[in-house]
Amino acid sequence: MRWSKGIERAPMADPVAVKICGLTSPQAVSDAVTAGARYLGFVFFPRSPRHLDIATAAELVASVPIGIAKVALTVDADDPALDALLATVPIDMLQLHGHEPPARVAEVKARFGLPVMKAVGVADRRDLAMLGRYMEVADQILVDAKPPKGADLPGGNGLAFDWRLIEGREWKKPWMLAGGLTPENVADAVRLTGARQVDVSSGVESAPGVKDPARIKAFIQAAQHAAA
Repeated sequence: MRWSKGIERAPMADPVAVKICGLTSPQAVSDAVTAGARYLGFVFFPRSPRHLDIATAAELVASVPIGIAKVALTVDADDPALDALLATVPIDMLQLHGHEPPARVAEVKARFGLPVMKAVGVADRRDLAMLGRYMEVADQILVDAKPPKGADLPGGNGLAFDWRLIEGREWKKPWMLAGGLTPENVADAVRLTGARQVDVSSGVESAPGVKDPARIKAFIQAAQHAAA
């Protein structure tokens, strides 16, 4: 067991927790659960090919077994939108994937009483300072690739960032690696960054919004074997 600045780092033999994000069908939910996902992500952002209406989301979430975290991905959602979502869909965690400042993250956490994961885009070393700021207010951080200028989506673009930027870093809050991960590269990403949690969406799809069961299984196996 190694220690860094008073923070205990999990041994690499521990399983890597995988989040399969952007699920849109009962079959995809079943495939992710069967393969061993620890988090399931549901997207509420109309411009995304993975967007769900509230009624459909409620049906999908109802089928998720106890013990698997159900995460709602929202983008700069206001309080009425979150009220409407949470009144119908039994979510375990909110993922804020827009331009929400730290104060808004703290406000959402206090108002809705749910754990909050904040996505932070990284393109170069200058972006790392924001990780520390959000660590102060969020329960978890999603370290993602920063979308290119003019992109329609804040995430799920299949883009990776230079993982060496966070190599060897440790933070006082749980964090999850995202951005351009696939069954083919997730093992390298885990070994290089030491990530204990990883998130994938487009990397396990056969088409935008369509999850491939074989790729889901391969991704989870690769992530977990990398830590052995």
